[in-house]
Amino acid sequence: MPDPLWKLSAAAQAEAVRRADVSAVELVDSHLDRIAEVNPQVNAVTQLLAERARAAAAHTDRLRAEGVALGPLAGVPFTVKETTAVEGAATTFGTPRFRDLVAPADALPVARLRAAGAIPIGHANVPTLILAGMHTRSELFGDTVNPWDRARTPGGSSGGDAVAVATGMAALGLGNDSGGSVRIPAQFCGVAGLKPSTGRFPADQRALGPDDPGPASQMLVTDGPLARSVGDLRLAYGVLAGTDPRDPRAVPVPLHGEPLPGPVKVAVVADPGGQGVHPAVRAAVAAAAGALRDAGYDVREVADVPRMAEALEAYGRIAVTEFAPSWPVVRTLLGAGGDRYIAMMMERTPPASAEELVELMGRWLNIRRSWAEFLYEYPLLLGPVFTEPPVEPGLESRDRPGRDRVGTGMRLCTVTSFVGVPAVAVPTGVVDGLPCGVQIVGRAFREDLCLDAAQAVEDRLGVLTPVDPRG
Repeated sequence: MPDPLWKLSAAAQAEAVRRADVSAVELVDSHLDRIAEVNPQVNAVTQLLAERARAAAAHTDRLRAEGVALGPLAGVPFTVKETTAVEGAATTFGTPRFRDLVAPADALPVARLRAAGAIPIGHANVPTLILAGMHTRSELFGDTVNPWDRARTPGGSSGGDAVAVATGMAALGLGNDSGGSVRIPAQFCGVAGLKPSTGRFPADQRALGPDDPGPASQMLVTDGPLARSVGDLRLAYGVLAGTDPRDPRAVPVPLHGEPLPGPVKVAVVADPGGQGVHPAVRAAVAAAAGALRDAGYDVREVADVPRMAEALEAYGRIAVTEFAPSWPVVRTLLGAGGDRYIAMMMERTPPASAEELVELMGRWLNIRRSWAEFLYEYPLLLGPVFTEPPVEPGLESRDRPGRDRVGTGMRLCTVTSFVGVPAVAVPTGVVDGLPCGVQIVGRAFREDLCLDAAQAVEDRLGVLTPVDPRG
């Protein structure tokens, strides 16, 4: 018997639909069958859009029958994070207060994927309001389970999408990332994830009203795809990138930059900031470094990344200053214990005064300059996503040591979001039954270099998913 359609890559699924080897309806139904089989075990898909997905697939089949050229993602099912609008579905953010917040239109990245032929098949779970912690547990939908080990978190905040992709319930997931929210669940679930440069993908964060958020939310949050292979990430990247008049932040930069002279230099930092790294993660970085050397990259271990501690402190102060005025209301939406993660951060990080905020904004630019200079010398940086294997669910909200441990583990994700550069998370293998992975960080708007290097790692170390849920 041939493999079921849901096991195919997104690229292969779209090609099969374009060639009429399968119908888009058959492809969607294959994924719906997989969701019915697997989702009760992992609780990743929250709002199933079955009938609308079938209708969209039938429309795709009609277009093909009429001779219309289909897009690069023709018929490919994808999930959408509960923070991101899908027309006609509620954008709940995982809180009961927003269960009836029905979106009048698709968010820009959803619209772009749909225009390329992809079909939204459901929303995916998040931590409540994406503020309740790293673990994907929402007040409205409950806990999402890591398919590799129920005793470990799938990560977050795009954990539902990572689990959906890892288990074959969708070929692609649309998440977002402001400090690891795509990359951490990618590592913990054994899939690939892309955090683009700030300004690469157009978006609109006005989900809850007509006003735009403050500078931290404007600059730190980027939409990003999750996939089972780097090739599928590259396909989604080409669809999601570009300008749009609804987002003046998006800049008209080519998808692919000029080739670099000679072998591309890669800086390797297994323990950024010198705060410790688990042996399994250090081994993953070493394996990826070996794969890149084998592929012809100029791989060099360097002492550290620029200004790690200073960047972490500035990120926290700027974010807290923007967030503090709304916190008394927001914490009431998080449910019992859901406020602990942010409350512990705010107890330690006071909001900045007006004078301090001006200084912090200048320091932000200065740190970005230091990173630009570093990446001018080393166009790529190889390092950990999270400096431990997947941890237990809710560790970051349990107590202060747990909160600090998680904050320390995600430090390279936090800093690279702060400086706005692209990064690709790519798996490297399985250790003690759990997936391991690394991230490859690049110069601003050189996602192509990151994807090329991630492809070289994948070519040598393999693809880990799809998987069936395990106990």
